[in-house]
Amino acid sequence: MVDGDQSEPRRHRQERGDHQSASGDGPGYPPGRGAALTGLSREAIVTAALRFGRARAALSLWSMGINQSHVGTDKNAAIINLHLATGQIGRPGAGPFSLTGQPNAMGGRETGGLAHLLPGYRLVADAAAREAVERHWAIPAGRLPSNPGRSALEIFEGLAAGAVRAVWIMCTNPAASMPDLDLVEKALRQADLVVVQDAYHPTETTRFADVLLPAAQWPEKDGVMTSSERRLTYLPRLVDPPGEALPDAEILTRFAHEMGWKEGFACASTAEVFDEFASLTAGAVCDYSGVSHARLRTDGPLQWPVPSTDHPGTARLYTDGRFPTPDGRARFLAVEHAEPVEGPDADFQLVLTTGRVRDHWHTLTRTGKSPALAARTPEPVLEVHLGDARRAGIQDGDFVEIASRRGKAVAQCRVSAAIREGTCFLPFHWGRLAGFYKSANNLTLSDRDPVSQQPELKACAVRLRRVAEAPLLGESSR
Repeated sequence: MVDGDQSEPRRHRQERGDHQSASGDGPGYPPGRGAALTGLSREAIVTAALRFGRARAALSLWSMGINQSHVGTDKNAAIINLHLATGQIGRPGAGPFSLTGQPNAMGGRETGGLAHLLPGYRLVADAAAREAVERHWAIPAGRLPSNPGRSALEIFEGLAAGAVRAVWIMCTNPAASMPDLDLVEKALRQADLVVVQDAYHPTETTRFADVLLPAAQWPEKDGVMTSSERRLTYLPRLVDPPGEALPDAEILTRFAHEMGWKEGFACASTAEVFDEFASLTAGAVCDYSGVSHARLRTDGPLQWPVPSTDHPGTARLYTDGRFPTPDGRARFLAVEHAEPVEGPDADFQLVLTTGRVRDHWHTLTRTGKSPALAARTPEPVLEVHLGDARRAGIQDGDFVEIASRRGKAVAQCRVSAAIREGTCFLPFHWGRLAGFYKSANNLTLSDRDPVSQQPELKACAVRLRRVAEAPLLGESSR
């Protein structure tokens, strides 16, 4: 695009940020190098670059295949760099658009639901951010820690090593979804106390619980969710939760009161909780201090920032070419390509990538209980390229042992040309409750991105071995 003059004019690049900090003295990834790294033809790369550069509007969408990598942050930065360099941002139909892997994942980050964050995308390590939150919460200066807490993987590593003694797990099933499940299970067995708060039982994780707290699902409680386009939507309570189940906020509030922290948890409703949080976002990137449950019920969904009660919401960011930096200019981040931590070799000849399939979501706690969905996709299926299957002596429908340096899984295989040669795919939905060797995370590794702490779930080295004869997929046994 630079050679073809498809990057944004120099004046606009200077307004958006330091262009050379991302590209160096010259292009570091000419089409020939890109072709060698990706397996695509030089012509295909040039065509794609020109189409992107010449497009009236270009939109990039990506999900966990980019994020779940030891260089996932760099991959995201590279996409954003491309949009900044070409001016494909802040205009209708243009921009980088991350499709997160969970409902309300953005909302969780906005509330400070990660170990390095405070509410409003404030950083724990930022002294000014800590002071702002301490003032809002009316707590003594210096009360908030200056160092981030442990990430999810670090919590389990700490449990296994004895540095962490107790864990409270909410709204997730890490004994199925995390990499290197032997370590995860060891951590949960060795913990002094495991509290699991979930709407479902049994799961791979609840079976390790010393205390099991039944939680309400989304239609059994009210609240606000944020979509990937910054849209705040009020979700009303539709039915009462069954039995002793309670909304997560109520469980935490009751616990805090029992511990003597009633002043810090004085909100009597989810509406009050939201008001307290929304007021804390004032002046932040995700300012929705002008939003309330009542307004969302009346006006419908709104896109932040919504800095006042009469503000209509913000359909699009960066339309004025200004970004949330001290001088209003965007920052290009220099990044370099890096291969996966674990590549194929003579002992483990293929790269395994994991992910979702159409009929299931996450770890089967919901979709696995749907007769129609379970009937359509009852078992994990390994996808293998024709050439790789031929070399391994595998035929379509065979049962195959997939082995990595950490463990094994067994699945029936689908042989086709639809997957790239040298790569195989196994869905991660099935945990060990469905059968010990059905879990793809028996195989995955816990190496992670140093910034996001996301594990590299999308690439590990494996080998395949045919283990038994089986009927072709879809055929009945004889």
